[in-house]
Amino acid sequence: MEPTPGDIERYIADGLDCEVVKVSGDGRHFEALVVSAAFEGESRIARHQQVYRALGDRMRQEIHALSMRTLTPTEFRQQESPWSEG
Repeated sequence: MEPTPGDIERYIADGLDCEVVKVSGDGRHFEALVVSAAFEGESRIARHQQVYRALGDRMRQEIHALSMRTLTPTEFRQQESPWSEG
């Protein structure tokens, strides 16, 4: 069974302390916005690695492709976001 965007959101939130996790996708290809204070001072690569660790083996077994935007809470608040609720 292919994971849903909601599944991916739960997987990330269970493994990483996040303020915002929003995922869209079709069951194989996903796009995620992840906002976490854990990203403070980290490079984009290090941020993505944190998300990959949260997903664990699911990245190899269940998720074919994942595109990510990883932001700190400050970065998220400083920009207009199509993911923000309004």
